[in-house]
Amino acid sequence: MAQAIPSGCEGFIPHLVLSDASAAIEFYKKAFGAEEISRMPAPDGRKLWHAEMRIGTRIFFLSDDFPEMCGGKSRSPKALGASPVTIHMYVENVDKVFQRAVDAGATATMPPTDMFWGDRYANLVDPMGHTWGVATHIKDLTPEQMMQAAAEMAGQCQ
Repeated sequence: MAQAIPSGCEGFIPHLVLSDASAAIEFYKKAFGAEEISRMPAPDGRKLWHAEMRIGTRIFFLSDDFPEMCGGKSRSPKALGASPVTIHMYVENVDKVFQRAVDAGATATMPPTDMFWGDRYANLVDPMGHTWGVATHIKDLTPEQMMQAAAEMAGQCQ
């Protein structure tokens, strides 16, 4: 009997729509050490209907953009001009992962920086247009300490 929730697919799973899913698979392997689990090409063999990957213990899905199946509207970040979603990932060494992603072709939008909430945090955009936040937690803070640090940071920005 089939499992209602396949093993490893508990919780929610990001599903990325891309203008070139095959290139994205290779980028995610190089940049984040992702593992390709499976792929299902479209009948024409040029695009991917579905692919499944894993980074660490987390699964994510991806597919090529198929505007013809979505009322003629493209849904990839490149077609939309940006992505309103940031994919966040905690890693052991944010500086190392950030540089690896940049070397693989990501665009750096914020270098690794020690942040007021206790993380060393960075942002980048992958070649397909998805935004990634990468962090290493470096300091445990109380909510009060975070608020104080946030107020200090905001004061420096004015």
